[in-house]
Amino acid sequence: MPRRLLRDGRIVDDDWSYVAQVQGNADAALILTLAEWQNERAAWIARGGRLGVVLLPAHKVELLAPDISRFALIGAEFPGPSEGRGYSQARLLREHWKFGGEMRATGYVRRDQLFFMARCGFNSFELPDADIEDAYTALSTFSSAYQPSNDAGLPLKLRHRWRDTPASA
Repeated sequence: MPRRLLRDGRIVDDDWSYVAQVQGNADAALILTLAEWQNERAAWIARGGRLGVVLLPAHKVELLAPDISRFALIGAEFPGPSEGRGYSQARLLREHWKFGGEMRATGYVRRDQLFFMARCGFNSFELPDADIEDAYTALSTFSSAYQPSNDAGLPLKLRHRWRDTPASA
């Protein structure tokens, strides 16, 4: 049974596979670790097909800059609830490096984080399957924002209080 995830505000079957999960399917859309990409870059390029890579918190997004157009997916790993560097990675990838593909949050991803992750540019979220239905509602929990952000991962348009508030208020 394929893994389900939230992507672009909908619950969908994941059409990506991690390299360790794939056995001989040459056409599979593959998600690599940064080390797998760096160690066998030429082989992955020659293979063709859709490629994705997952960054760990300590990885600098600049490492992907020369190859960013080769990736259809870039993920950020959240190893625990107190790790937030993935938020910065997503914003840098979306805003500075202009990454337009799927931006995926992996690892310790929970309902209460989704809205804030989406505001940083994530549009795809791996969650425990038991939590996915409940988490789906988290993306529409808020309708307004007080500060500017990327919002690429939100399925709805937010009202921006700093812009939508009359000057006399």
